[in-house]
Amino acid sequence: MPRPATAQALLPEALADPLPPAGPSSAAPHYHGHRDRLRARFQEGGADALPDYELLELLLFRSIPQRDVKPLAKELIQRFGSFGEVLAAPIPRLTEVKGVGEGVALDLKIVEAALKRMAKGAVAKRPVLSSWSSVLDHCRMAMAFAEREQFRILFLDKKNALIADEVQQTGTVDHTPVYPREVMRRALELSASAIILVHNHPSGDPTPSGADMRMTRELVDIAKPLGIAIHDHIIVGRDGHASFRSLGLI
Repeated sequence: MPRPATAQALLPEALADPLPPAGPSSAAPHYHGHRDRLRARFQEGGADALPDYELLELLLFRSIPQRDVKPLAKELIQRFGSFGEVLAAPIPRLTEVKGVGEGVALDLKIVEAALKRMAKGAVAKRPVLSSWSSVLDHCRMAMAFAEREQFRILFLDKKNALIADEVQQTGTVDHTPVYPREVMRRALELSASAIILVHNHPSGDPTPSGADMRMTRELVDIAKPLGIAIHDHIIVGRDGHASFRSLGLI
């Protein structure tokens, strides 16, 4: 079955999945028919028509053109939990799975990087408060599957457009040190009028902790006299997100 030119053009030639050579003496391996059917389902129904392991198969076709990759895709989903968590897994953990070499792992990380770049571009130089779903998508893509806590700040100008998006601290699996005066110093350096605080919970549960609430109140108290608004504190995790503003905590 011919592959659409648009899909082929999106990937480097080295990653393309070549069709089997034509001719009566070149019997195609059994998995080629499965690949064609899976591609057709994706073309007709999009990503929503496929479970996580089949969407991952579509990526692995490009990296492993001459092998049935369904068992590998299923094993990766079972090991890491979801399509997003497979892409977010570090290369050393990916290569622990039999059949995933450094080249395959690197291809997956390239896809992850492309998705992160696209999500970040959706909030760049736009009024953040009017594109809130894009902000949440960016934060989840950037941090939800990280193995350690990160504390991130989105710095905004007077029109609530993004000036800078910076990771201030990286901590352990359940704690990140936050230094409120350093946060405010950086906001003043950038002439930010407002900030949005973001951090992740590697446990997956985005519910704010007592320490999260105390730290947020301290930052609000320091920011107010400086004329810097804290629009929100967002916590992201594999299981969703929590907004301090929506919860009435800011």
